[in-house]
Amino acid sequence: MKDSSGRMTPPVSPSTPIEEKPTHSACPPRLGDIVPGFCARTTHGQVSLADYRGRWLIFFSHPADFTPVCTSEFMAIARAADRFADRQCDLLGLSVDSLHAHLAWIRAIKAQFGITIPFPIVEDPSMVIGRAYGMIDPSAPDSSAVRGTFFIDPHGVLRAAIYYPMQVGRSVEEMLRLLIALQETSRTGTLTPEGWQPGEDTLLPAPVTQAEMAEITDRWLCRFQSSVP
Repeated sequence: MKDSSGRMTPPVSPSTPIEEKPTHSACPPRLGDIVPGFCARTTHGQVSLADYRGRWLIFFSHPADFTPVCTSEFMAIARAADRFADRQCDLLGLSVDSLHAHLAWIRAIKAQFGITIPFPIVEDPSMVIGRAYGMIDPSAPDSSAVRGTFFIDPHGVLRAAIYYPMQVGRSVEEMLRLLIALQETSRTGTLTPEGWQPGEDTLLPAPVTQAEMAEITDRWLCRFQSSVP
């Protein structure tokens, strides 16, 4: 391949991230940031992060294929896939293992447990994507990714992130609860209190002017509002 000056350039790896912004930061995305874009090979074919614009996306990493905790997580997420889909949310997994390892792993899960993994799994052997998202622990003795879970809204903005150590599996119910809480607060402009569950009352934002304070007679610290369907 030749560039505009006629010089030979190496081909781009199919899993090389393609930045959506002209500048690249070595720091992982923070809440409120547009997440780094990429194109990569997956168990469902070539995928671009831009393909998910317009829908919510949970992008999550796992340390390695063919490991007990990761297998239990993927089976649980697969069982709940329809519940995420009902919330207009797609799922996308990743590990540093190769595409061939991913394919063999999901085939083994199907053979041993009868569960089909319905969402794509990204290969990241170069660790470029994992490093861009902070999924690779720089202090780890190997290249295994931590259990990072990124909640990305329809505009490509990172709304929440959870990290678990390699030894502890994620809670699918908490993933669903957090997704629904993010969607509820985005839709209504309200807040969710401690331990909030879907359908429960939410909180009104704190007053920010004297006029708003004058309208409140009591319990101004926590003003609940009935959940709107």
